[in-house]
Amino acid sequence: MTATPLPLDIDSPDIRRAGRDLLSVALMDARNHTLNLAAQLLDPLAAGGPTPWLQGQGPEWLLGHVGWFQERWIARHVLHQQGPAADGQAARLASIEPYADFWWGDSGPGDAPDPQAGRPDLGRVRAYLMNTLETTLELLERTPETDAALHFFRLALLHEDMQGERLIERAQAWGCPLAIEPPGPLAVREPLLVPATRWLRGLPAGPGLVLDKEQPAHVVEVPEFEIDAQPVRWSQFVEFVADGGYDRQELWHPDGWVWLQAQSSGQGGRAPRYVEQIGVASGAVLQSRFGSARRMLGAQPVLHVSWWEADAWCRWAGRRLPAEVEWELAACTAQRRGFQWGVVWEWTGTTARPYPGYVPGPWPGEAAHGFGRHKVLRGASFATRARMRHPRARNFQPPDADALFAGFRSCAQ
Repeated sequence: MTATPLPLDIDSPDIRRAGRDLLSVALMDARNHTLNLAAQLLDPLAAGGPTPWLQGQGPEWLLGHVGWFQERWIARHVLHQQGPAADGQAARLASIEPYADFWWGDSGPGDAPDPQAGRPDLGRVRAYLMNTLETTLELLERTPETDAALHFFRLALLHEDMQGERLIERAQAWGCPLAIEPPGPLAVREPLLVPATRWLRGLPAGPGLVLDKEQPAHVVEVPEFEIDAQPVRWSQFVEFVADGGYDRQELWHPDGWVWLQAQSSGQGGRAPRYVEQIGVASGAVLQSRFGSARRMLGAQPVLHVSWWEADAWCRWAGRRLPAEVEWELAACTAQRRGFQWGVVWEWTGTTARPYPGYVPGPWPGEAAHGFGRHKVLRGASFATRARMRHPRARNFQPPDADALFAGFRSCAQ
């Protein structure tokens, strides 16, 4: 299928249907964004001496992984022009970095077979990023303007934007200052009543990039429901805390209560992540934002909550988390009526499962290990690139994930 020509707008969600010229600009923009974040996170460390190799999927690993993913699925993947039909397990060409698969592969940093390999320093990682992008752009120039041939270039862009948001999450976890402003107060509107309807959930296959977990599109009967016009605010969450919400076992899912007790044993578990103080009498909330304690306004959305906390709040309030399809329907049809989204990722009440007729693609992403265990988030956060904000996109995360820029909204029972 021939790619649909679009205006040169790298910030549009239509980037999923972009042709060669727009993709080239967007890929360079994404790499500049990645390197800018890297400078803010890792250069301060390097100035004090050798940059340490971080355990787990830390910022330094994420940088190398961005280049590795792009090289693996484009430069090293001889069948990449077949797009979704390509064999994801086919043999690859060698990497320009002999130990790239061990340093930056999907499973996280591993041990290279040669004990002399060591770990790459930051300069080597940056050189790898530069070289892999140069090769990608050269290959893109010679790529046919078809959806299949452009599939992995579009996927590489989406993947790098996702990793960019994870770098911002790491900055928050480290307390590293970033020139990014978290969401401000939201306009408060009454809940919205969404009438019963037949809804086409998901995305049809093409034109453009559609992830396998987002398809096939299928019709769903959705009963009438009432949903909050905006995510739950700090003023509402403080009432839950003041009413003993973190101490009342009956409000918690059994597994959530186990998680909470484990958190509490580590001197946490009585407030969302990064919260330093909640004044039950005053309603004041102090939450660390990129290394600075900031007072949260009552109308600001709750941030850094796990699914367990979101579910407990809903039980306390006599409400429930929206089903995934309810959130999608409201986001696509009720924005003119005041439905606000895109400032925080939003937990839904839905467990991640494949859509009927699901066919796994060559890159499974988080779907491979998320189905049946993770919960679905919808929307986007203030740290999400504008071109990534799509009301039908799916995000799967474990229910205890609270480092995300995530909040929630509720529905009537």
